[in-house]
Amino acid sequence: MRKLWLIFAQTTTVAMAILFVLSTLKPEWLRPAASANLPAFNQAALSAAYPPATAASSGQRAGYSMASRRAAPAVVSITASKAPPRNSEAQDPWFRFHFGQRGRGKEAMRPQTGLGSGVIVSADGYLLTNNHVVEGASDIEVMLTDGRQARAALVGTDPESDLAVLKIELERLPVIHLGTADSLQVGDVVLAIGNPFNVGQTVTSGIVSALGRSQLGINTFENFIQTDAAINPGNSGGALVDVDGNLVGINTAIYSRNGGSLGIGFAIPISSARLVMDALLRDGQVARGWIGVQTRELTPEFAEAFKLPLVSGVLISGVLANAPAAKAGVKPGDVLTKVGGTAVQSPAQLLAAVAALPPLKPATLAVQRGERQMEIEVMIGQRPKPPTQVQQLEGPGGER
Repeated sequence: MRKLWLIFAQTTTVAMAILFVLSTLKPEWLRPAASANLPAFNQAALSAAYPPATAASSGQRAGYSMASRRAAPAVVSITASKAPPRNSEAQDPWFRFHFGQRGRGKEAMRPQTGLGSGVIVSADGYLLTNNHVVEGASDIEVMLTDGRQARAALVGTDPESDLAVLKIELERLPVIHLGTADSLQVGDVVLAIGNPFNVGQTVTSGIVSALGRSQLGINTFENFIQTDAAINPGNSGGALVDVDGNLVGINTAIYSRNGGSLGIGFAIPISSARLVMDALLRDGQVARGWIGVQTRELTPEFAEAFKLPLVSGVLISGVLANAPAAKAGVKPGDVLTKVGGTAVQSPAQLLAAVAALPPLKPATLAVQRGERQMEIEVMIGQRPKPPTQVQQLEGPGGER
């Protein structure tokens, strides 16, 4: 019995040694046998749970390449050249004698150039861009993604919304599809397409961070889409598109401490841009309503001090002489609560509501004067053109 036990132990030891050698030197000899013992349903379950990565072979790709391919060809690079500044003092012999010739050489005669982007919105060659991209330009050059170049004609500008319309004469132009910004929601994915820092066309992605941003001091009329898609200098006038490649906004401005993107960018909704473009193409200008009042926020403290029976509305702090509001009988101290049936609770809302009214037509203002509620009919005037300076913005107390 002891002899049989020794033989069994020796045989087991030798077998384990052989198995160890095979698993170390020839592991492939052991794998087929192990795989053959797996049940067939386990193989099928593994294949279903972990399918091979064949997205490319099926024609589907992750990301937003389709949206980029649809929109990018219609986004152009714009180079706007301005004539060199003329210094009349430098041309005076007395000035040159005492102060010398400043800005000598070619630098003094070199035109100023600005870079931006634009979007082709019509097969006829009409482009949307920002007013500040082309403001004061004597020559505007447009470059397409296919390498073609053309000189652009300035159709019209609207400094108060910072929009401009250009036209180029080229055939077979790519045209972007106009979407609707009204369907956007916070969290939706968007792409920003433009030519930042003149490095070439660039596509960045992000989400809609906020809607209806206003009172930022960027434009007179503000209703911005805020996004964290990277927008940098040179992106101005470029496209903000949705995941289907539809144009939903015109990239306009960024919040930045150093000139680069900090993830806070602003775009003009395409709905607003389209209204401005249609007006410029139809009339050559954007005609907005105006009544000629100065306004302030109606604070609870003011309402209590003057014993007003309401705490919402816009306080009239001043009325311009001979303006439509003055002729209609609006007085300082009145509180406007409605403009043409639209309720207003802030100076920005009042500005937008009055601007939306057609000039030279009557409208009704709902006014609280002390304890009296009144309705005043006013003949809406046309908003005067802003001054031509670069800074043309009005604060909350500006004229409406």
